[in-house]
Amino acid sequence: MNVLILFAVPALAFAFAAACAASPYIPTDGSKVVERLPSRASPVQRELMALRAELTRNPKDLERATTLARRYIEQARIEGDPRYLGYAEAALAPWWQQPQAPDQVLVLRATLRQSTHQFALALSDLDTALQRDSGNAQAWLTRATVQSVTGDYAGAKGSCMRLHSRAPALVVQTCLSSVGSVSGEAKASNAALKASLARHPDTDAETRIWVQTLLAEMAARLGDDAAADAQFRQALGAGEPDSYLLAAYSDFLLDRGRAPEVAKLLKDKGRIDALLLRYAIALKAMGAADAPAQADALRSRFDAAVLRGDTVHQREQARFELALRGDARSAVRLAKLNWAVQKESADLRILIEAAVASGDRAAAQTALDWIAKTKLEDRTIAAALAKLKAKA
Repeated sequence: MNVLILFAVPALAFAFAAACAASPYIPTDGSKVVERLPSRASPVQRELMALRAELTRNPKDLERATTLARRYIEQARIEGDPRYLGYAEAALAPWWQQPQAPDQVLVLRATLRQSTHQFALALSDLDTALQRDSGNAQAWLTRATVQSVTGDYAGAKGSCMRLHSRAPALVVQTCLSSVGSVSGEAKASNAALKASLARHPDTDAETRIWVQTLLAEMAARLGDDAAADAQFRQALGAGEPDSYLLAAYSDFLLDRGRAPEVAKLLKDKGRIDALLLRYAIALKAMGAADAPAQADALRSRFDAAVLRGDTVHQREQARFELALRGDARSAVRLAKLNWAVQKESADLRILIEAAVASGDRAAAQTALDWIAKTKLEDRTIAAALAKLKAKA
């Protein structure tokens, strides 16, 4: 079975949120490299150019359009470049406004809509596709992602269950473990996924990176730092690391006082706002001379996003306000706005940390209620949670 792994689309949302077409950056040194563009000589770029040329000759060729859109989405995940998501949408232009678009378009459109937090529209597209074909594994996989991101764990688990006999066993287990790990079944989910990965040693690099990143995050939440570090490193070595993996590992390192490793890991990744955020936090922790300049660059990008009415990146902006500007009131305001839209572990964490720093009782109660409801097990928020409970 050939299932395009778009379940790991939080990475895509991450990349798109990082897009923030920031204020123009004007280097003071004419010799400074602003950005390294993909080489046209690379096999990937040659492939994309060939597909674009074919589609230009016949823009309504559905097969070519969806193939190109998928490749763009894959590159957005790998490179962390949100422009590829715009290219994917452009490839689907003849069908983009059609409520009853072809199934392939509906699933890809849902993926792109999720990236901009248009969750209701994404679910509508997926439901339409599944009404036509209940055996559409990619639609169930993407639906599970949207439901999980928005905190509908029962719905997400149900969508994962529909993958049985429709997707590879490792994909099914990864889907189920991803949901179970944040809904009261952390240890069992971790053990089941490790066992499933061991049974599939020849799995492809893309799937392995997805699985090992999830295993690393689960181990960190369970308090097993050694296992988490090992899984993160294995994921980094399995193929080209995507922005989601780099951010997750950076957060793990920052939590453990390993800022110099983060600075080294992200030194050339500043084009992506969410990675620049972690780089700036690492530099601040190190007392680096360049820390204020990096924070200022990030502030300009967030300010530009606010002027455009862009709210996709509120989680990262809340963290910026708290960690780099020390503005707890702004941080908790943004964290609450973000929580109203998406409910991943990182969203809960910034909500808790901002609530503690600001003394916002409503935000604190929201976080405590969610933990009680979901039975979340997460050692990464233990310290902040203890402070929160003490204040509550």
